[in-house]
Amino acid sequence: MPGRVTTSTRCIAVTGPTGVGKTTLVQGLKTAAAGAFESGAANSHQSVEIEVQSIDFMGDGYSLIDTPGAIDFSADMDFALPGADLALVVADPDPAKGVLVHPFLKELERLSIPRVLFVNKIDQAAGGARGILEALQPFSSAPLVARELPIWNGDKITGFVDLALERAYVYRPGKPSERIDIPADIAAIESDARFHMLEQLADYDDALMEQLLNDVAPPTDSVFSDLRRETEEGLIVPVFFGAAALGLGLRRLLKSLRHDTPEPKIAAARIGLDGAGAYVMKITHSGQAGKLAIARVLGAPLRDSAELVLSNGQRGRASALFSLRDGAMKKTAQAAEGEIVAIGKLDPIARGDLLGAAAPAKLRVAAQSRYPVYQLAISAKDRKDDVRLSGALVKLTEEDPGLSVVHDVDSNEVILHGQGEPHLRLVLDHLKKRFGVEVTSGRPATPYRETIRKSASQRGRHKKQTGGHGQFADVMLEIRPLPRGEGFRFTDRITGGAIPRQWIPAVEQGVRDAMEKGPLGFRVVDVEVTLIDGAFHAVDSSELAFRIAGRSAISEALPHCDPVVLDPIEKLIVYTPSWGTPRVNSAVSSRNGQILGFETREDWPGWDQIEVCLSYAERQDFISELRSLTQGLATFQARFSHMAELSGRRAEDALRRARH
Repeated sequence: MPGRVTTSTRCIAVTGPTGVGKTTLVQGLKTAAAGAFESGAANSHQSVEIEVQSIDFMGDGYSLIDTPGAIDFSADMDFALPGADLALVVADPDPAKGVLVHPFLKELERLSIPRVLFVNKIDQAAGGARGILEALQPFSSAPLVARELPIWNGDKITGFVDLALERAYVYRPGKPSERIDIPADIAAIESDARFHMLEQLADYDDALMEQLLNDVAPPTDSVFSDLRRETEEGLIVPVFFGAAALGLGLRRLLKSLRHDTPEPKIAAARIGLDGAGAYVMKITHSGQAGKLAIARVLGAPLRDSAELVLSNGQRGRASALFSLRDGAMKKTAQAAEGEIVAIGKLDPIARGDLLGAAAPAKLRVAAQSRYPVYQLAISAKDRKDDVRLSGALVKLTEEDPGLSVVHDVDSNEVILHGQGEPHLRLVLDHLKKRFGVEVTSGRPATPYRETIRKSASQRGRHKKQTGGHGQFADVMLEIRPLPRGEGFRFTDRITGGAIPRQWIPAVEQGVRDAMEKGPLGFRVVDVEVTLIDGAFHAVDSSELAFRIAGRSAISEALPHCDPVVLDPIEKLIVYTPSWGTPRVNSAVSSRNGQILGFETREDWPGWDQIEVCLSYAERQDFISELRSLTQGLATFQARFSHMAELSGRRAEDALRRARH
């Protein structure tokens, strides 16, 4: 058996858009690493969370992280990527789908993670390798360097040429590829492709550039050394071709990954872990095992029951250690450096935490921030399940970085915030199947408000005699509208002690009570109320009496002030490929939105960002339309902008819902 390249387990994150065959590739790599050569059917399974697979190849150990491709579930990979040594980005051979890999490449570039590109389903390619690379290059800031040249026989792929070794191979179903002489009809193409590869490498190696200028053939060892170094430093992105479902090109890919995947110490330095410890990629809750941290061991092997220092400085003991080989958890006494394991009974702990073996590590690693673009209001079908629901949501938000839960005080709703409708539907499924809690769900209530157009004066009197001390308060209020966005203002012009100063705050509180729900059914805003006069009784007046009088005056006045419904308007920044901009604009217009302008998205060639104003109610399912118009690529961020008067049918609908 060939000697080991490293004694550590290396970690490769397999990432890319949905539908490109990542899971099929992971299974194919496992098969190829085991020495089998049979082809397998394409796997239609869609990953909704990261899945760890372990393989051994030529004496070296690897952890493969199969990551979700659908944007609804991609948040689960955000904390996994920083702990990887290298990312294997899977792409479709259709040039029109090249843009789908852009978000993945951008995030890997931001994290400074070395990356390799694998063009899958090459047997379905309509054009040659050059056309595929030209379509993909605009989406990578580092040059794409073809490591292979596919060999075609008509419209069928039959083998490949390794450009680094200058060796040709033909595929043999169920057997290892067979080495052949480079076919004469592609010899010139191969020579040009190899020279282009060397030119790309020479951009970062002066010695190689000098050799090329002097027509000196560089030694093969130096070519491989350059490929390794420049890949590790993120200067280039090597590109391979194959068909995972047919078992084509996988063993050659494994050999290159064995040579080019960096050591775990590089990832440890990148995320700031100094010395031995672990990096937490994910939190999960598993039956009797309880809360588990899926973590990568770095710096040194980790023993069961070893003491670890958490990011907050607290010390904890890894009282249970589980290996994750073959998709199953099994208790283990020790984990090798670089291995991904599950650590149990270690609280408090969160995804992104760095755990030090001897001293505190720095604070947790920050993943990209994914704005929640879809919401659902939920409640337990059985009120007896309220406590269980609360506990289940705590666990789910620990596990899922794309999920957050908010209790809306205004509507008294529990609202799930997530990455899309499929994402939150999966959350509801987890609540039912994992935690035994059935819920009802629906769109969150729109936080409409109401205001007034006209001013009014109104007296409010509260008088009650029940024997003994009675209740008495008399107030005179002026009510007038304020400019939009001013909120609420209360002043008084009491003179001559008409109302003692200690009871004026009670009048204001009564006014605020009444404005919680105006005549149209919504909270009243943008109103100024002035207390101008009143009367009191030395014995019967009280704080409660003046509060009731203030509330009564406002309740009687508001219906005569021409009340109107206000619609919450948000300002959205929509990010979309440039070809999707006209479609996005049309979608905004169809929802009565306002397009404020657009510009190119900074540092994203071929993308735009569009600034729009859109009603909160219209925004609720906007993400579904956006994604259907842009191959799932467009997204947005939103923030409250202002309130706008609502009229016509939309106002009638809002009033009808408020009455029910």
